[in-house]
Amino acid sequence: MDFTLPLTPKYTQTGGTTKAATSLFGDYAVAATIAFTLVVFLFEAYLNFRQRKSYHKTDFPRELETTVGNIDRETKNTTSAATEKKKDNEEDNQDNVDRNAPLLPQLKNKFAHAQSYGLDKINFSIFSSTYAITEEVIFLLYGFLPYVWDKACNIGSKYGWTESENEIKITLIFLGIVTIIGTVTSLPFELYSTFEIEKKHGFNKQTLGLFFTDKIKSLVLQAVFGGPFVALLLQIIFAGGEKFYLYVWAFTFVFSIIMMTLVPVVIMPLFNKYEKLPDGPLKDSIYDLAGKLSFPLTKLFVMDGSKRSSHSVSSYALLSIIFRTNQPQLRTRIKCSLLYFMYMVIFAERLHVRIHEEQTNRLVRHSPNTGFE
Repeated sequence: MDFTLPLTPKYTQTGGTTKAATSLFGDYAVAATIAFTLVVFLFEAYLNFRQRKSYHKTDFPRELETTVGNIDRETKNTTSAATEKKKDNEEDNQDNVDRNAPLLPQLKNKFAHAQSYGLDKINFSIFSSTYAITEEVIFLLYGFLPYVWDKACNIGSKYGWTESENEIKITLIFLGIVTIIGTVTSLPFELYSTFEIEKKHGFNKQTLGLFFTDKIKSLVLQAVFGGPFVALLLQIIFAGGEKFYLYVWAFTFVFSIIMMTLVPVVIMPLFNKYEKLPDGPLKDSIYDLAGKLSFPLTKLFVMDGSKRSSHSVSSYALLSIIFRTNQPQLRTRIKCSLLYFMYMVIFAERLHVRIHEEQTNRLVRHSPNTGFE
C-alpha cells in the first residue's frame, strides 16, 4: 500500500462521483481522520499514564479518612446488634469482614489491594486502547467500511433489494455486520478482563455460561431497539427535507424519554434481580433525607448483582425519581449529596469492604449539604 500523501484506502467503492476525490477534502480526508484519531488517542493515553501514577500511591485519602472516622466515632457507643442471620455470617466470613468492626481500619487494610487492582485495570486499558487505535487505523487504510457496505449490498441483492431503493434495509445489514465483527474482535479483551483480572483480585463470580448469555441478550436488545431506531431515524432524514434536523431532534428526544422509562422496568431486570428495599431504619433515613431536600423520591429498589461480581455483594439501592423542581441551587444540592453518598458506597465496594445497613445509614446522614449536621 502507498503511504504517500494523499492517502487512498486500498479498497474504494466503484460507481461513485470523482468530484470529492479531486477536492482538497477528498485528497486529505483519510490522512486528516487518522491524524485527528491519533491526537485524541495520545491525549487519552497521557491521561491514562497520569492516572496510572496515582495507583502507585500508598497514602490513604485524607478526606475519606476524616469522614469515615466521624462515622466510626458516632457508631462506637451505639448498641449494635443482635444475632446475625446465618446467610450474612457466611458471606461475611467469605470476605473476612467483621460487621461490627469500625469501617476505617477495614478500608485502610483493603486500600493496597484496591491500588493493585486499579493498576492492573489501567494497564489493561492502555493495552486494549492501543489495540483499538491500531485496528481503527488499519480499517481506515484498507477501506474496511466501504468494503462492508458493498458486502451488505451484495447480501441485499439476493433478496431483490437495491442500494437506491432499499437504502434503509441495506444500512441495517451493514450495521449488523459491523456489530458482529466488533463483538468478535472485542471478545478476547472482555474475557481477559472478566476471567483474568477480575478473578485475580477475587471479584469475578460470573461463569462462562452467564457471560455469553448476557452477551446474547445484549445483541438481541440492540437488534430489537437499535434496528427500528435507525430505520425510523433514516426515514425521518429522507422525508424531512431541509428541516430534517428539527424532526431528528424531536424523534431522538421522544426516544430518549421512552428508553428512560423502559430501561429500569424492562431491560435492567433481564440482567439483575431487583427487589423493593425492605422497611427499616435504612429506608426511613433515605426517605427522610429525600424529604429534607425536597427530592421527589418515588420508588426505592435493591439490585443484587452478586451473580456476576463481588463488587456488588452489598446491593446498591436504586432511586426511581423524577425531578419536579426548577430551582438550580436545589438541584445542585441534591446532586452533591447523592453523588457523595454513592461515592462513599462505591469506594468501599471497590475496596471489597462490606457496608451493612447501619453503616450505610450513617453514610446517608454524613452526606454534605443535607441539613443533618
